[in-house]
Amino acid sequence: MLGCVIHGQGDLRVDELPVPSPGPGQALVAVRYGGVCGSDLHYWRHGGVGDFRLREPMVLGHEVVGTVVSYGAGARGPAPGTPVAVHPATPCGACPECLDDRSNVCRDTRYLGSAARTPHVQGGFAARFVVPAGQLWALPAGLDLRRAALAEPLSVALHAVRRAGDVAGRHVLVTGAGPIGCLVVAAARAAGAARITVTDLLPRALSYAVAAGADAVVRADDPAWPAEVDVAVEASGVAAGLDTCLRLVRRGAVIVQLGMLPPGRSPFAGNLLVSREIELRGAFRFGAEFDDALALLAAEPAFDELVSAVVPVREAESAFALAADRSRSCKVLLDFAS
Repeated sequence: MLGCVIHGQGDLRVDELPVPSPGPGQALVAVRYGGVCGSDLHYWRHGGVGDFRLREPMVLGHEVVGTVVSYGAGARGPAPGTPVAVHPATPCGACPECLDDRSNVCRDTRYLGSAARTPHVQGGFAARFVVPAGQLWALPAGLDLRRAALAEPLSVALHAVRRAGDVAGRHVLVTGAGPIGCLVVAAARAAGAARITVTDLLPRALSYAVAAGADAVVRADDPAWPAEVDVAVEASGVAAGLDTCLRLVRRGAVIVQLGMLPPGRSPFAGNLLVSREIELRGAFRFGAEFDDALALLAAEPAFDELVSAVVPVREAESAFALAADRSRSCKVLLDFAS
């Protein structure tokens, strides 16, 4: 079977891998689609994500959907043949964060396709892979696998919006119109935001934000900024985006930093946190939002517009190049059935 394996910086290969067998408590999944995430691109272009550096070859991928093939001893879950989305996290369940119902920041979690620990946690970009059976979610009626591939990043977006508090009736600013930023738009719309403004430097990216439900889009270098917003979600992962949020939110507002900033120090107008009593909150991965993401995807066919390309796994490197070029794409999926 074919798998998408990162061997080092710039060294992405489609390798022939052995078909695994599910062990006790595990399920074997036939993967249909895998979404190329920003972290996958970081491993490809930079050999790591933040402080997580590649030390051995690793199967990439944590945004995966497919069908159940079989189970190992003692495992239970959706019947073989059932279309499923895979929750990528295996939290420890015992650390202070897990016990405080914040398993998304578990200090000892295992996350598909992550070099945060050694041996690395192998990902789901393979025609077949095994995963704990408890991490399989049967798809709601009417939700096809292609759209369901957005479940993981939409869960991230839903979590970020919830970290912002109640956005109903409020003006929300989203900086960065990449796939996650566009899904934040959809999540804010579902949460009842009255107006959503999105900024980015790329016209094509802003067009995807409109498709996701943005009321207004502004080029990041355009002086025609909104006068003031109630809430901001920084989804670009650059310090300039956070600085923009600090300058545009009203006094006493909440800013959620969702985009992963570069390692080390990031310059921004931190003094405004004090003088305007702004709350800056981080948002990392997600928890219970996975169920809500699947339900929202089932209800909203418009999400299909955010999938800009589906590429056979044999052409993985061209798919990664396309996903890295936001002037040409939003969410790019790998197809493991072609």
